[in-house]
Amino acid sequence: MKKSLQIEGMHCAGCANSVEKALSGVEGVKKASVNLATEKALVEFDNGGVAEQDLKAAVEGAGYEVKEKTEEGDTDITGKEKLGLAYNKMWWSWALTVPIILLMIPEMLVGYTVGGELTYQLLVIGLSAGVIFYPGWETLQGAWKSTKNGSPNMDVLIAMGSLAALATGFVALLHVLGMAPSFHSFAGIAGMIMAFHLTGRYVETKAKGRASEAIKNLMTLEAKEATIIRNGKEMTIPVKDLQVNDVMVIRPGEKIPTDGKVIDGESSVDESLATGESMPVQKEEGDEVIGSTINKNGTLKVQATKVGSETFLNQIIRMVEEAQGSKVPIQEMADRITAVFVPVIIGLAVTTWAAWMLFPGFFGKIAVWASDFVPWINPEMGSIALAFYAAIAVLVIACPCALGLATPTALMVGTGLGAENGILIRQGKAVELLRETDIIVLDKTGTITKGEPSVTGVMTTADLNEDTLLKYAVSAEKGSEHPLGQAIVNYAQEKKIDLWDASGFHALSGKGIVAEVDGQQVVIGKKALFEERNIEVHENVGREIKRYEKQAKTTVLVGVDEVLVGIIAIADPIKVDSKQAIVKLKEMGFTPVMMTGDNKRTARAVAKEVGIDQVIAGVLPDQKSDEIKQLQQSGKRVTMVGDGINDAPALTQADIGIAIGTGTDVAIESGDIVLVKGDLESVVQAIMLSEATFKKIKQNLFWAFFYNVVMIPLAVLGMMHPVLAEAAMAFSSVNVVFNSRRLQKTDLST
Repeated sequence: MKKSLQIEGMHCAGCANSVEKALSGVEGVKKASVNLATEKALVEFDNGGVAEQDLKAAVEGAGYEVKEKTEEGDTDITGKEKLGLAYNKMWWSWALTVPIILLMIPEMLVGYTVGGELTYQLLVIGLSAGVIFYPGWETLQGAWKSTKNGSPNMDVLIAMGSLAALATGFVALLHVLGMAPSFHSFAGIAGMIMAFHLTGRYVETKAKGRASEAIKNLMTLEAKEATIIRNGKEMTIPVKDLQVNDVMVIRPGEKIPTDGKVIDGESSVDESLATGESMPVQKEEGDEVIGSTINKNGTLKVQATKVGSETFLNQIIRMVEEAQGSKVPIQEMADRITAVFVPVIIGLAVTTWAAWMLFPGFFGKIAVWASDFVPWINPEMGSIALAFYAAIAVLVIACPCALGLATPTALMVGTGLGAENGILIRQGKAVELLRETDIIVLDKTGTITKGEPSVTGVMTTADLNEDTLLKYAVSAEKGSEHPLGQAIVNYAQEKKIDLWDASGFHALSGKGIVAEVDGQQVVIGKKALFEERNIEVHENVGREIKRYEKQAKTTVLVGVDEVLVGIIAIADPIKVDSKQAIVKLKEMGFTPVMMTGDNKRTARAVAKEVGIDQVIAGVLPDQKSDEIKQLQQSGKRVTMVGDGINDAPALTQADIGIAIGTGTDVAIESGDIVLVKGDLESVVQAIMLSEATFKKIKQNLFWAFFYNVVMIPLAVLGMMHPVLAEAAMAFSSVNVVFNSRRLQKTDLST
């Protein structure tokens, strides 16, 4: 079981790690994953469940809050409010910081202090304190909470850097009053550090909001009202009041309020929100429709089949949110670093200060050398001031945020782009592992073929005519849910063949069925079933079976009272795009393998037609996972593509399971990826999306590591101005988010 929590107060990767650790410690919780980009926690727990109050207490114990969901759920309004607050803090910080800059410019350029030294120091200290303790108050609170809970976060570095800089102003002020030795004041820098920090927060909040636009757009697609028929009259009600089996009337141009089945009318429906396809789909009586899609040109009457959280759209939103909360294996290294990042940086800042104090000659020479080409270095400040200068720069330049945002922001944009194209990524690991796949195992029926078999030939082998043979077969199969059985039923219905009464229906998994029809025992199934039951299969029948199988047709034998009376040939047409998609998979370096329960001849005929060289045939549903395991034992990484029902064990066993969605039912728990469009082109698109997303993750992690590896040593050597250091830190986080957003421009056309 899973539960999603909206977390308030997280500002960096350290915060996310603290919340994750706190939730993982709650009894009954199997796994907790916290996404800094979406500020959500995904908690997996045992079937016994966990009290929400316990989860909330754990989060609050770590110094953060759980935001209660409204009746309508989380909407974009929350994001707008958060952006508004971030904007106000940024505005106030600069409203107080700009006067500081105006005061400092003449002092830096010509040595003139506005109003005299005392007035100048009081103004700078007052304005900087205003920035730190008014718009920056939340940062100070976050620093205190995280420190108190033993998990210092990014706020601690900013708070320590800005407060330390502000403290130097008070020392300088005391010197003016004759109560302390001369000391260089960094009080003006203190306000600038906080102003740049709050500016970075605002830009980051705005960028993260845009990064999640895809899922937010999905959340706003729902229709608000529905026209239904009750007591013979049309009436309009809110969509949230719809009930299963309500009959809705949808006129041209209107959104279909919820998932349902057409009971009257014909029209074309724009399903682009679900599949990414721009071409409308024709709908008529008996067809399923998806809520929030648009009816184009005819009036439809639709019976509601799913409402509320069970609708297709809500399933997509839930899947995408869960994927965004999951982790990519490559993130584990970044998590380990961010878990200890802040304490290490605090230690490094203290060490930097101590080193400058203990070896002033060595570091002083570096300062003198660098001052020739770095304008903000002033060796005349004195060794103590230079030590503070370097230590403050170390505190505010270090950036665990970029590391923490590198993976989740790319995953957020990638999953959103996938949702727009009918590719639902359920597990973050799929993004990394799919691109590393060696073998792609494709289930034949419903994946390579349409999964809608139809009868192509009937042959009698006894003194029966074709209609009588079909009468036995369809009477026995009418209770079957197997696709081959349904093909026989549909064929007989087209021929308007009457039925006999049947009883004692019994399905034999992977082999066939047995039933009593008109007082006689009817056996329908594979040749192996007839051999098991000692029903004679004549040589000429065997030749006929081979002929059909060479044509990629499946043969179903029909026996009445232990006598073989006929053969029914059934073919499952190959999907139009299958051959082209398999060519592309080969070009991309993957080895396609077809797996099917069909016999070898039929399987090879289909494989040859689509260009697959390796075939695993005659496999029962419960044996498919063993076949996947054997492929894995050869050291290969295996992806399985199937329909998610009888292929569930194989999808779970595979390194990555790709489930083909069927109609409005996308809640297939066994797949790491679910494809709304049931074609192989979507598999190619999913791989392209995986590669593009993982490329962004690697780029983000590279720049995050590169930034810290390069910038921190420069700060230690005193070459980074604290204000520029903070600006660079803010830029590194924003750069990661904007780089992730570029994923939205990825072309997934094949």
